[in-house]
Amino acid sequence: MNQSPFTRRSFLRASAGFGSLALSGLLQDRAYAEPSSPTKPPHFPARAKSVIFLYMDGGPSGMDTFDPKPRLDKEHGQPIKMKVEPTQFNNVGMVLKSPWKFKNRGQSGLPVSDLLPHIAGCADDLCVIRSMHADFSEHTNANYFLHTGTGQQGRPSIGSWVTYGLGSECQDLPGFIVLGSGLIPPGGRDNFNSGFLPANYQASLFQRGKIPVEDLKAQEKTPQEQKKKLNLINKLDQQSLARTGSSDALESAIRNYELAYKMQSAVPELFDLSKESAATKALYGVDEAPTDIYGRQCLIARRMVERGVRFIELLCPNVGHDRWDQHSNLVNGHAANALATDKPIAGLIKDLKARGLLSQTLLVWGGEFGRTPMAQGSDGRDHNPFGFTVWMAGGGTKGGYAHGATDEYGYHAIQDKVHMHDLHATILHLLGMEHTKLTYRFGGRDMRLTDIAGEVVQGIMA
Repeated sequence: MNQSPFTRRSFLRASAGFGSLALSGLLQDRAYAEPSSPTKPPHFPARAKSVIFLYMDGGPSGMDTFDPKPRLDKEHGQPIKMKVEPTQFNNVGMVLKSPWKFKNRGQSGLPVSDLLPHIAGCADDLCVIRSMHADFSEHTNANYFLHTGTGQQGRPSIGSWVTYGLGSECQDLPGFIVLGSGLIPPGGRDNFNSGFLPANYQASLFQRGKIPVEDLKAQEKTPQEQKKKLNLINKLDQQSLARTGSSDALESAIRNYELAYKMQSAVPELFDLSKESAATKALYGVDEAPTDIYGRQCLIARRMVERGVRFIELLCPNVGHDRWDQHSNLVNGHAANALATDKPIAGLIKDLKARGLLSQTLLVWGGEFGRTPMAQGSDGRDHNPFGFTVWMAGGGTKGGYAHGATDEYGYHAIQDKVHMHDLHATILHLLGMEHTKLTYRFGGRDMRLTDIAGEVVQGIMA
């Protein structure tokens, strides 16, 4: 073997013959019986231990969900009486009222539209931020900005930053998991990339279906054969490390092989819902046609939280209406997306609360931007990054509370504005991390999720 350092490409080429190496015997050695990302202390006492990001791909409309605007009813069909910003397609129609009625919900009286009747029943647990604003109006750049704090490709995702900062409490599952639904958002898997952080902080994408993780099943016929491969790969690993010194690619690959063995038993058990009660499955809408896909994702996310997984992102299912991105056919498109996700999300909130987990689990709901108050054509809405809505629940946030405001049309954030960097800083704060101290040296500077901006939104803290 030559003396040149292993690159990731050459290591994977050299080890390709091992296939999905199933490192039997690892758990018999206590040196391997630790999380793939060992836990690290927070900067200060945390409110939340885990995050479930309910990513609403495409950008749901605030004025149709959690931000009622009576002026739209009064001026429906009229030209908007304010300056219009450039939009994605510059197809600006007349003012479009919401097709759904709002009601004050719960003891708090928080307004939620009829589009989301199940989530409306959890209004007293929601902390709604109505004054979000961001920097991009195109899906790909906006998705990178939402996930990584920059509109450029190749930066670490927030889940990677969280696991880099805190590690994971789970021994046999990755610390950062994305639950796939069949749709990958614009921008692709770089939304979940570890960027310049060590590779073991990258997200693991679990697909829906009978095989959530490809190539995980052992291919060797006997445990003895696996043990022989283990001994050989360990010998090669140690020789390579002794020759080349520390290597992120090699050390991450070793960790991934170690974790893959543990996942061989953990993943099937995680996805086996047979021991969940019929009442629990019904709460999430499992085995019901409109909600089964997302219901299973939400239920599995709860099971991941119980097992100590640090950051979980759920991707939206394909409902035949291009995600929440309704440039036309707003009523049918938003209704289909709501029907698929509303009951499962409400079930998740209720289940976490009943099990005493909501207080230590931060739920975040939202998309990369919102929608315009004017019609695109006659029955759609264009992209709007100038004022939109996200909500949080649990994890130290106020329940039954609305923070900030948009103007009378729901077009621009005008009161207690929350920038995307502020949202990221707040999520990290609730997890016990000071966003200005969570840094990684790269390219000659200390990089961070919030770049050189971001303020914690203290007003939403319980």
